[in-house]
Formats: sequence, structure tokens, C-alpha cells
Amino acid sequence: MKTQSFPGGIEAGDQISQNPRLTGKIIVLLAGLSAISTLSTNIILPAFPDIAEQLGVSARELGLTLSSFFITFALAQLVVGPLADRYGRKKLILGGLSIFIVGTVVGGLAGSLETLIIGRVIQALGVCAAAVLARAIARDLFDGETLARALSLTMIATAAAPGFSPLVGSVLTTTLGWRAIFILVGLAAFAVAIFYTATLGETHPNERRAPVSIPGVIVAYFRLAVNGQFILPALSVSLLMSGLFASFGAAPAILIKGIGLSSLQVGFYFAATVFVVFGAGMAAPPLARRYGAQIITSAGILTALLGGGMLLIGPESPGLGWYSLSMVMYLWGMGLANPLGTAITMGPFGKQAGLASALLGFLTMGAAAITTWLGSVLTFSAVTTLGGIQTTACMIALLLFLLRGKSMASLSQK
Repeated sequence: MKTQSFPGGIEAGDQISQNPRLTGKIIVLLAGLSAISTLSTNIILPAFPDIAEQLGVSARELGLTLSSFFITFALAQLVVGPLADRYGRKKLILGGLSIFIVGTVVGGLAGSLETLIIGRVIQALGVCAAAVLARAIARDLFDGETLARALSLTMIATAAAPGFSPLVGSVLTTTLGWRAIFILVGLAAFAVAIFYTATLGETHPNERRAPVSIPGVIVAYFRLAVNGQFILPALSVSLLMSGLFASFGAAPAILIKGIGLSSLQVGFYFAATVFVVFGAGMAAPPLARRYGAQIITSAGILTALLGGGMLLIGPESPGLGWYSLSMVMYLWGMGLANPLGTAITMGPFGKQAGLASALLGFLTMGAAAITTWLGSVLTFSAVTTLGGIQTTACMIALLLFLLRGKSMASLSQK
């Protein structure tokens, strides 16, 4: 099959026949599948003080609801990916969303921290299918530059979930109580399931499916894990995203306790960050066409590194302006690097899109579990801890991505 080159070294091939046009409905669907997990995470953040008071725990202990979610999410994806490559996307997505709704009911009725954590674990078991298979569906349908555009536009739309959901969570907590948040999230999952069934359905046809065996899956994951074309950009994207998730976990301590914002003000603050990600996501594809995906992704990671460094070297109790400038830099860098880095990671692996997406998701959520756990247990100030986590993660991410560029350049010269 003839391949199509893409700036930064992506080789586009193995596409399904008669690829559909990238339409608004497809973007909305991919965004909905991707966003439901971040929606269920971020919408609850402003309610942490109320939940802590009702359950008799500290707001920092509630960070365990995040780390437990991320750990479960990471591990479950490793099972979802190969199953989706064998049995198709539709059954896994609809079954996963059903399990997620069950977990939402458990969490909404929780009377203790332990029950709330159990509900979050069930949620993660279910929703991981939607999140990981959104990338696989994009790879089923598109490749090359179109895949990068799909992921960029999906990221822009998906950014509305972590951006606006804290505002929605603040309003619900203030007016109806924090348990209403779980009702809304469950309804959102049901709506996504209906929209998916009506709009797209199965994208992985029978002729592209392969038998699944445990030894075969282990070998396939191992081959991906030692393939520099996959693992280097995958680790870079995962580390970059882990810094973002760390900021979600640290937000209540920094913005509410440290800076003194109300939960409603925190909601508006997160909503404003959407426009940063929106601008970066819109800028990423044309910049990649002009300068190459490798250069723009590297520049994005470097920008995020500088944002994290501002928190690390700045005051322990920064004002809203200093903290916001740091976050703007991190979000802009992430908005440039994440969709391009994901396209670079997924592009060459069309026949293993489910497997590759699952391993990428595992690495992302595994890194997020580590950074949110570190944010909960380290005894430094919340700002210093977050700055240290973001700076370290981005430094390693940049080194790995530059190494990937060097290895691809060496291969092209042979």
C-alpha cells in the first residue's frame, strides 16, 4: 500500500478503505469518548472540601480517589486494547460505559472514603474503554496529517471537559450538593453511548481482527515496548500529561487554601484555561506542516518545562498572577505537543491501533498515578511539589523525544 509522509517522520499507511471525511460529528464523538474520564475526575475537584467534611477525612486524603482511579484506569487499558482489536470497538465501548455508570451510582451513594474509592475504581474499569478506544477509532478512520488534525481538534473539544467541569461541579455542589455531580456524570455517559451508537458504531471490521491469546498479547506489548518508534514518543507524551494531572490534584490546595479562591471562582479559573488549550490545539497542525511535527512537539515540551520551572523557582505562596502565568505556559506547551506527539506515536501502528492506544494510555495513566500520589505524600508545599513534578517530568520527556528524533534521523540516512 502506498504511504503518505507527514512532517516529523510519520508514515501513514494501513488505512481502511474509503476513509470518511473528518466531520463535526466525528470530532464531537471522539471528544465525548475521550472527555468522559477527565469529566469524572475534574468535576469533583471543587467539591473536595464538602466531601471531606461529610466523610470525615482531609482534602489531601481525597487525593487517593484520584490515584486509585488512575492506577485502575492504567491497568484495565492493557486488557481493553487487545480485546478491542479482536472483537471490535463497539462491544467494549458500550460495555465499558455501562460499568462506568454502575461505579457512578456507588460513588454517589458513598458514605465513607473507602466506598467512594471503590466507586471510583469501578468507574475507571468502565471508562477506560471509551478513552483508549477513542484514539483507536481515530486511527481506524484516519492517518497521517488527517489523524493529527483529528487528534488536535478532539483535544480542543476535550479540553472543555477539564476546563468547564469544575465550574459545573461548583454550581452543583453549591446548589444541590456534591452527590448531584455523580448523577450528571452518569447521564453524560449514557448520552455518549447513545450518540456513539447512532453516529458511528463499529470501525474495526472483521477482516482486520486477529485472534487473541495471552502469550500473543504479552509478546505484542513487549514488541511495542522495545520499539523506539513507539516507546520514546509514548513516554514523552505520558510524562507531559502526568504533569497536567498533577496540577489537577494540587489545584484545591493551591487555589482554594493557598490563594484563597472560592470553589465557584476555581470553576471559572479552570474554564478560562480552555482557551489556552484551544489556541494551542488550533496552532499545532499548521505549525507542524510548516516546521515539522518533531520540532513543534519539542518546542511544546520545552514550553511546558519552563512553566513548571516557574513554580519550582518561584515563591512558595505565589499570587494568582504568577501561578496563572506558569499554568498558561504549561497548557500551551501541552496543547502543542500532546496531539502531535500522539499522532507520531500512533501513526505507524494502524494494524495494532487498539494495542498501541492501550499501551499509550497505560503509560499516561500510570505516570499520572505516580505524580498524583507524589503530590499527596510529599511534605513540601503544594506549589513546590507541583513545580518539581512538572519540571522533572518535562525534562525527561524532552530528552526522550529528542532521542526519538535522533534515532529516526539515523534510520532515514541508512
